[in-house]
Amino acid sequence: MVPARGGIMHPDVMRELANQHNREMGARAREARLARRIRRETRRRAAAAAEYVLPRIPDYADSRFGDTELAGHGARPDGERPGLRRAAGRRAA
Repeated sequence: MVPARGGIMHPDVMRELANQHNREMGARAREARLARRIRRETRRRAAAAAEYVLPRIPDYADSRFGDTELAGHGARPDGERPGLRRAAGRRAA
């Protein structure tokens, strides 16, 4: 004779299995909320960065912008020659 499958489960074991299931479902829900929050924050930051306009940075050597070169001139529009800046407090001899 084959024993019947199933039967009565002890109430403590049944309660522990239900608690374990609830903990696992809660952990899944927390991970899903965190993932949604990260996606929203990433999209918000990308949108904010797209609205920000970066200032133009002049060329290091002569403080001119690369596309607005002065044709054939060694001086900048303010009259200062590139590379001849004096340190603060130093006088020309």
